[in-house]
Amino acid sequence: MIDLTIADDVAHVTLNAPSKLNSLDAAALAELGTAYDAAENAGVRALVLRGEGRAFCAGRDISAVDPRDDDVMGYLDGLVTPLLQRMAAFPAPTFAAAQGACLGVGLGLLIATDVVYVAEKAKIGSPFAALGATLDSGGHALFYERLGAHKTLDLIYSGRLMSGDEAVASGLFSRVFPDDEVQQATQDAAAKAARGATAAFLASKQLIARIRDERLALWDSVAIENAAQAALCDTDDYREGFAAFQQKRTPEFTGR
Repeated sequence: MIDLTIADDVAHVTLNAPSKLNSLDAAALAELGTAYDAAENAGVRALVLRGEGRAFCAGRDISAVDPRDDDVMGYLDGLVTPLLQRMAAFPAPTFAAAQGACLGVGLGLLIATDVVYVAEKAKIGSPFAALGATLDSGGHALFYERLGAHKTLDLIYSGRLMSGDEAVASGLFSRVFPDDEVQQATQDAAAKAARGATAAFLASKQLIARIRDERLALWDSVAIENAAQAALCDTDDYREGFAAFQQKRTPEFTGR
């Protein structure tokens, strides 16, 4: 159910099970990890993640799950978390186009992506109260960081779903687009990034991850920025960028 195509240095990863709203079982999670591995091995300079049909991803596929012997830790801790960590560490800019349901593990896929564009009518939140379950895949951390405790618990207790407009206005994701434009806008952004100074983009991606995970203070992050900038001085892209600026032309970056 996971499709991968590569063109012009951009990997396009598609969740392709629209009849079940692209929900993910263990096999699909493994396929998704394999697609990211293949994209990295191909040396792509950007990646787009999308869902086929009317939903991005409705979360875990529970159609065949028996709650009496459900191995939740095996699924979440053993499969989902390693995949999300692998996605977040992908060595190139990553983009997601999100329409319809973005729930549970589907929300986690977005959290693990660098830039997320959402459709106006997307549905984002925690509807799991109806299952006697709770939000997973990083949802608590995202909502608490962006919304605070009160709004986060209101969403969880009520099961209310946010629209794409509300999610972007709340700072959850990058930009909102009309439903029929979000896919193209995401592909255009990824194509532009792939033509850019991707070595520098990766340095910023790694720095942001360290600020988040290590709770770096201002001057600690500045020191790391300085070191990253010094390392970039040795890249072809750095030299090309300066030359293009001085010669008043458009730079031709290679990612090296």
